Amino acid sequence: MLAKRIKNGYYSVSIEETKFVIIRQNMAAQNRSSRQPGPLSGALGRVIKSAGLTDKYHGWMVVTQWAKIVGPDLARVARPERYDDGTLIVAVPDASWRQELSMKQDELLEKIRSHPYGKSITRIRLIQGGKGTDRNGH
Repeated sequence: MLAKRIKNGYYSVSIEETKFVIIRQNMAAQNRSSRQPGPLSGALGRVIKSAGLTDKYHGWMVVTQWAKIVGPDLARVARPERYDDGTLIVAVPDASWRQELSMKQDELLEKIRSHPYGKSITRIRLIQGGKGTDRNGH
């Protein structure tokens, strides 16, 4: 027993015993707080990182946030098809758009890489046609 009852409800406790009790209480409180539910995004990020999928995840985040990254005008014409090992494959409606964007490829890559998820993109490959594009960029 840590405390010794003296009389009239008073207890005698040594300093070492008090430190021990406080430390145990703090540890118990920490264990309880660590079991509290946290945001799912943090857990998802840890799972993605531990599975070695960070680059792929970031590449696909660029695909899903394309319009936000490049702007609505370019997003209407050029659509990301997929991400593959550092390369973002972007579909354009015709050869003239492919030529136009190939001349601006360095500028476009810099814009993408300035986005938080864009660091995983090392190259842009432009393809003609693809899903969701027509001659008018629709």
